Amino acid sequence: MIESVVFDVGETLTNDARFWGRWAEWVGVPAHTMSALVGAVTALGMDNAEALRRIRPGFDLAAERAASEAAGVREVLEESDLYPDVRPALAGLRAAGVWVGIAGNQTRRAGEMLRALRLPADALAVSEEWGVAKPDDAFFRRLIEWAPGEPHEILYVGDHPANDHVPAARAGLRTALVRRGPWGYLWAGDPEVNRADWTVDSLSELADLIGR
Repeated sequence: MIESVVFDVGETLTNDARFWGRWAEWVGVPAHTMSALVGAVTALGMDNAEALRRIRPGFDLAAERAASEAAGVREVLEESDLYPDVRPALAGLRAAGVWVGIAGNQTRRAGEMLRALRLPADALAVSEEWGVAKPDDAFFRRLIEWAPGEPHEILYVGDHPANDHVPAARAGLRTALVRRGPWGYLWAGDPEVNRADWTVDSLSELADLIGR
């Protein structure tokens, strides 16, 4: 029985088009070039930040993020960035008595903006607040301490096998892959990569799946 469902953020709850568009503008390339590079490094099994390093060799993500914010180019997360199924799916799980959490690799500022959206979730945390990021096993150990239930009673939902499902399963969690974003679409149909317990096309499918 699933007691808790915890969601990744980028390309699980939010469409990352604005995120990558902001970086494309910052490094001075068209949005389609950035999108193509993100897809290419994903297919090659690289960290998606490699797309930025291909444009600017030696690119330091933390330093560039600080520089962009100092220049007034800041992260933005608004209602329009949410996928349409997010609010009804989360609300449906809570109505069914399931504890709902949100935990992903985001900055403190992103965490603040997500909280301001008042999503129907019981708790929200981001990696910068926890001091550890996926796919580090310590992230999922922290998640197990945070979410109600034994590890096998916690379902982690994400779009990225290497960052989400593999380390979550290693920690003893159940997993679901959502087919959206470049990683979800690319790897969902590959049984050698996608080892998630379930694969869904919409977050709205989760309530029925765990109910069964």
